[in-house]
Amino acid sequence: MDKVKVGIIGVGYLGMQHARILSYLEEAELKGVADINFRKAVEIGNRHGVQYYENYENMLDEIDAAIVATPTSEHFSISMKLLKQGKSVLVEKPITETVEQGEELVTTAKKNGIILQVGHLERFNPAVEATENLISEPKFIEVQRLGSFSPRSLDIDVVLDLMIHDLDIILALIKDEVSVIKSSGIHVLSEKIDIANARLEFNSGCVASLTASRVHQGKVRKLRIFEPTFYYSVDYIDQEVKVFPLNGRQTDIKTLKIKKEEPLKKELESFFKCIRERKRSKVSGEEALSALKLAYKVLEEIEM
Repeated sequence: MDKVKVGIIGVGYLGMQHARILSYLEEAELKGVADINFRKAVEIGNRHGVQYYENYENMLDEIDAAIVATPTSEHFSISMKLLKQGKSVLVEKPITETVEQGEELVTTAKKNGIILQVGHLERFNPAVEATENLISEPKFIEVQRLGSFSPRSLDIDVVLDLMIHDLDIILALIKDEVSVIKSSGIHVLSEKIDIANARLEFNSGCVASLTASRVHQGKVRKLRIFEPTFYYSVDYIDQEVKVFPLNGRQTDIKTLKIKKEEPLKKELESFFKCIRERKRSKVSGEEALSALKLAYKVLEEIEM
């Protein structure tokens, strides 16, 4: 198959990173970039030697697929337009602003046989992938996702901005229904919730505790999974997994050998492979919708 012809809609921070990787990926050809901030579109288009647009609709005839890296409020309208035009879509997380919009996107993609993938980037983190293959009987999960303040995602709460990454990962690891949710959150520097904690109890008895903050000094991305005989410590940033035996013997502690790779590159490669092979994405619209539904249940508990 020829290279997938792709366009990027929205060239803020994430869109710029997509463009950087697409500039050298062999599986795809970057045909154009679009942004309502036309000066930004011109800058990124010129940087990579491709056409630039203010209105993304003007490049639809040139592309097979698109990456939607706009603010969340624009995800639905743009992605729906693309799907109806027969274009495969990789939309950044969260999939949409509301559950109803997400359901409509998923239905449209399925009806039209179009690839819809969602940018839950951490699912392509080599450390997370290595852990997925190890765990079998999780009893307790602890997650910390802490970062410094940034004005980039202030259109959504920290639950939809940061915590949703880990909600998605936990759902993929546990593969079970959540029976009880207890959560809390506070406003600090914005009108949205900036710090949140959630405790999830699953039908299996597994418990997950998640903390997300976007007003922390520095950056922390850590996941700990406890099983009856081992616990796994995952560092997303360093792409490192340590396995601790619960028998107390320090000599049995292992650090897994992991080939470090850029998750965004792996995500894009997966997207184009799904397009070529007509396979369901690793992070499909359905899975992203499940994470969005759970995120809103967490938010509902906070607001009660």
